Amino acid sequence: MTLVALTVLALPDASASWSMRRHLAHLSDEALVALVARGDESALAELYDRVGRVAYGLAFRVLRDDRLAEDAVQEAFLGVWRTAAGFRAERAKASTWILTLVHRRAVDLVRREERRRAEPLDETHDVATTESAEDAAWLGFERERVQEGLRQLPHVQREAIELAYYGGFSQSELSERLGVPLGTIKSRMFAGLSRLHELLQDGAEEGSWKSHSTS
Repeated sequence: MTLVALTVLALPDASASWSMRRHLAHLSDEALVALVARGDESALAELYDRVGRVAYGLAFRVLRDDRLAEDAVQEAFLGVWRTAAGFRAERAKASTWILTLVHRRAVDLVRREERRRAEPLDETHDVATTESAEDAAWLGFERERVQEGLRQLPHVQREAIELAYYGGFSQSELSERLGVPLGTIKSRMFAGLSRLHELLQDGAEEGSWKSHSTS
């Protein structure tokens, strides 16, 4: 999963938002989904606290990979945020609906990994000869946009993202490496990736991204 293609919603840190979310504790999962449909991020965070552990377990059973399982859960909750308005309580429990989204995303990732592994490696084929100058320029531009976006993030968010996606550390490993709770790492990742996505979207729509390599 590349940073350019990644779209993630910022979930509030459970510890930081506990006082704000105590009033949600008595609500059913279905009621929380209704609040999410109205744009309530605290309701989404409460759902994540309730279902996240089970969701991760389901994703891990399918994928057998910590990082891919985290990706599946993260992207499934983005799906919850985007499609909550379409949820119908009479058709399924909210938790079942969420876990279905997680399972679908996990299966998608399995298929993607299988396709990637099945692609034959032709050592005699020079990739550079098939990659057009336009493709190379576009990839370079996209990388520059991501780097510029990362520079605009708060240090703690940028650090977590760069270590995860460039250093290959899982969220659990980042928690140990940085000496902060796992929930804080998750919050930094969610918030940082959400802001990065906003910056990339704004730049693409407004044409505000300028190359720093031009003289």
